[in-house]
Amino acid sequence: METIFNYFETIPSEHRSIILVSGIAFFWLLEGGLPLFKFKYNKWQHAIPNLFFTLTTVIINFALAFLLLGTADWVVANDFGLINWLPEMPLWLYVLIGVLFLDFFGAYLAHFVEHKVKPLWMVHLVHHTDHKVDTTTANRHHPIESLIRFAFTLLGVFIVGTPIAIVMIYQAMSLVFTQFTHANIKMPKGLDKILSYVIVSPDMHKIHHHYRLPYTDSNYGNIFSIWDRIFGTYMYLDREKLVYGVDVFPDEKKNSNIVDLLKQPFQKYEKPTLSADTKD
Repeated sequence: METIFNYFETIPSEHRSIILVSGIAFFWLLEGGLPLFKFKYNKWQHAIPNLFFTLTTVIINFALAFLLLGTADWVVANDFGLINWLPEMPLWLYVLIGVLFLDFFGAYLAHFVEHKVKPLWMVHLVHHTDHKVDTTTANRHHPIESLIRFAFTLLGVFIVGTPIAIVMIYQAMSLVFTQFTHANIKMPKGLDKILSYVIVSPDMHKIHHHYRLPYTDSNYGNIFSIWDRIFGTYMYLDREKLVYGVDVFPDEKKNSNIVDLLKQPFQKYEKPTLSADTKD
């Protein structure tokens, strides 16, 4: 664990880029062999807007990385934050707790708030209006959302008190998990269900991409499923019933156009429809 910790403490930017590209490539190929849905679409054409928003997310995160580094250095130097106030523990447990709580502030909490605050939902809408969810959907975030997510991660680093090594471990795990959970892959239902008790599984997250409430407002987790279970936001829906998108924004052509997607947060708010087949 010490070797891994030291590596991520000074991980080069090009290595982080390799993780991003390798993850997309791996799950892209896996989707071809084990598809959950046999989409009738041009995979590359579908990927263009998603990869565009992936690029804007990367640029924003790299441009603001100095804030994460500065905050992480400050909390360590001042012995500030939740994990620094706990009794001394093995390094592996220190890292696990740090990643667990960063997952709450940087992912679960941010995601929950985006669904509950109307202006933020309109920003987050860009992610949900993909009608063919696959691994490229993972980082389909409007630039404004990338800033919002970064702010929540920064808040998490400050409150949790994580050194930069744990921050980088969390971000690497978060990236791979979001590619995994969005990938159009078909796992055995039993295995997926077992995984969902510990981590966010592909089926668990795709329920969140169902086009109607209350499923849209469930399963907010990114890495660990514990937060959805603790706060009562976990829901189940058989994957055969999944319909992707948002029911009140059904125009797939507009939802696939970069210019229209950039304008999407500034549209008039439309209240989603409640599904008639709700099942806890």
